[in-house]
Amino acid sequence: MATKKRILIIGAGRSAHHLIKELANYAEQSDHVTLEVTDIDQQRLVELQAEIPVSTFVSNMVEAEDRADLLKPFDIVVSMLPAHLHINVIKTCVELGIHVATASYLSDEIKSLHEAALNAGVTVLSELGLDPGIDHLSAMEMLDRIRSQGGEIKQFESFTGGLIAPESDTNPWGYKFTWNPRNVVLAGQGGAVKFIQEGRYKFIPYHKLFRRTEIIDIEGYGKFEGYANRDSLKYREIYGLEDVETMFRGTLRRPGFCRAWDVFVQLGATDDSYELPHMESMTHRQFINTFLAYHETDSVELKLRQYLNIQQDDVSLWEKLEYLDLFSDVLIGLNSGTPAQALLAILSKKWSLASQDRDMIVMWHKLIYADETGKQHERHASFVLEGEDPRSTAMSKTVGLPLAFGVQLLSEGMIERTGCILPVTPDIYLPILERLKARGVHFVERDVT
Repeated sequence: MATKKRILIIGAGRSAHHLIKELANYAEQSDHVTLEVTDIDQQRLVELQAEIPVSTFVSNMVEAEDRADLLKPFDIVVSMLPAHLHINVIKTCVELGIHVATASYLSDEIKSLHEAALNAGVTVLSELGLDPGIDHLSAMEMLDRIRSQGGEIKQFESFTGGLIAPESDTNPWGYKFTWNPRNVVLAGQGGAVKFIQEGRYKFIPYHKLFRRTEIIDIEGYGKFEGYANRDSLKYREIYGLEDVETMFRGTLRRPGFCRAWDVFVQLGATDDSYELPHMESMTHRQFINTFLAYHETDSVELKLRQYLNIQQDDVSLWEKLEYLDLFSDVLIGLNSGTPAQALLAILSKKWSLASQDRDMIVMWHKLIYADETGKQHERHASFVLEGEDPRSTAMSKTVGLPLAFGVQLLSEGMIERTGCILPVTPDIYLPILERLKARGVHFVERDVT
């Protein structure tokens, strides 16, 4: 009997829930793989084992001196570490000849390992989660299908949002934390936002990002607003759209969110580069006042309105700010921290999921293409998925399932390419989309006249 391939998942946090569950079931039903999970937190592993019968061990794969010895027995490693911590694990895996998969962006640092991975016969599969991930799978299936029918892609837009399900939408922001809250606060700060629109290159600086939005209507779920996300230009080559007139990738929120969030951006409250003094005694009100000019008599509310030109009749915006108790004397609750960390602490008091809350994932693509006669067509594709509860979330499902299915393909020998690769070829996207559909993740397409 052939030796079973050993799979290791590093990280057992909230977003790994469906990944672990899916691969545990796969290993139980399979005769060719076993699964183990490691995490730095013993209690987290205890809680995991109470729900999913899986082998676990405690380790710190980021700093462990014996990382190579710990990883050596495994054939495939799935890193669910924070994105900036993948590199040490991936380097060790390449040196040991171990395949690696992550849901995170393919960074330049990881990409620099491409030749070493090729020489070692190792597959480093990145961007196989939700966004990036399912967006690649679904976009490439549509693009390749249209191109195979003689169509020429003129414009491509793609938006994704991790939001709250309608029945759990209980605050004026239309938003609660459904994934890494820190990433929400720091969104848009990872470098220049770039895209091309109608043949013209566009760049949005951070301080203008949340005032440049697009309204999108998704049947059955109403209106959303989208803002630009990272560098859309690099996906022209990845998607085979070097000559496309519009290439735009964005993030979805409910209408009104971005304008209100821009208040924090303009204040400087999302800055993560320095620590605020006397944080242990700072209140919400004092935090906001920290960024406003001194005045002997004017209130914090008045100074904020004047500084950002918020009119008295802008009730919707002001309601969002008041909902967060920004002008109250409640302590922030931190002993130290940056403005971004203080803001996160304030938001967490109102944006955390309640025990019965359900999240919602929304993804939407728009393609404009010319057929063989030159006639232009517009096609939309979307999927909406709601979670079950604060643990079994739609976010966890849509991040974990495609990654689990990619690992299954690796274990089955169905991915032959080595080096640092993305899931944009039919050998990867077709079987994963098929398996996702069986789990309730599927796109609805419609032509727009």
